[in-house]
Amino acid sequence: MKTRLILLGAGKIGDAILNLLSHCGDYQLTVADRDARRLQHVREMNFPGVVTVEADIADAKMVRGLVDGHDAVLSACPYFLTPVIATAARQAGAHYFDLTEDVESTRVVWRLAEDAPTAFVPQCGLAPGFISIVASDVAGRFDRLRDVHMRVGALPTYPSNALKYNLTWSTDGLINEYCNPCEAIVDGQRREVSPLEEVEHFSLDGIDYEAFNTSGGLGSLCESLAGRVQNLNYKTVRYPGHRDIVKMLVRDLQLGMPERRHILKDVLEAAIPITRQDVVLVFVSVSGMREGRLEQETYARKIYSQNVNGQLLSAIQVTTAAGICAMVDMLMQGKLPKRGLIRQEQARLDDFLANRFGRFYAS
Repeated sequence: MKTRLILLGAGKIGDAILNLLSHCGDYQLTVADRDARRLQHVREMNFPGVVTVEADIADAKMVRGLVDGHDAVLSACPYFLTPVIATAARQAGAHYFDLTEDVESTRVVWRLAEDAPTAFVPQCGLAPGFISIVASDVAGRFDRLRDVHMRVGALPTYPSNALKYNLTWSTDGLINEYCNPCEAIVDGQRREVSPLEEVEHFSLDGIDYEAFNTSGGLGSLCESLAGRVQNLNYKTVRYPGHRDIVKMLVRDLQLGMPERRHILKDVLEAAIPITRQDVVLVFVSVSGMREGRLEQETYARKIYSQNVNGQLLSAIQVTTAAGICAMVDMLMQGKLPKRGLIRQEQARLDDFLANRFGRFYAS
């Protein structure tokens, strides 16, 4: 009997999740969204065996009814809907997976996961998500840790505007990353650091990049590595010059204020086109003591847009969808615990990369 999954959210990432899960043949899929046009697109894609439901996902009672009878709930919705969906999953006794990078929403999921008879697996995807699995794996090869640096970027392959950037995923999530406080461990102490600060420059494969603090990318690693690492931080990677323009918009023009973020969203979506010609960069550097010597080990990977089951998916679609699909698959295969809170770093990197969905990171 196929595992019954319901996906809430049929946007760009939801589209990619349906592509991957529907073609594997092991899952019975329902997708719900309030946008009839998105659901029509899903039907036109002819994903095998996918049932569509038009519903208001902000309505807690309606979501509870949708979730009933399913083995697992996957959320590809904006972060502010996370509490509603996670609560419905807990009430229905279903496993729960999401993609949120929002710290406060994730804390709600953590509370719901306490003593839960099913698994709650928040922050699946790229960052947080896969980046935490990599960082934990590399860090585990050291006797004593000093620094864990995590860097991720979703970038246009052909930058052509002043920002050197194209929209590739949720605009709300992007603004959240640029505006909300960031977690870090500095000199052994957990700290809150400012977004858009601590700019650094580096080169990879002959291309220059900049990286700066953004919110949410660490996932639960601050908790997992507390007391074990001197310095832990996460930064977003962009092409040089991007951060200065964003800082002008967010700070100088005050568009990062909560009551004005809708203006920033309108500006970005009106001026910055979406692209499927993108590249995802994953870069983790760990230093510490190993066999009595101070050593450093680095993991670097680039993933590009590609055709998957006859559909062109952007790199951010592929990596984000592969992250949540792999975690669902691994849980169903018994490679993750099936109750309570499951942190991303509990997944073994080798298991993830060997998974039929995780393999997109290995290729």
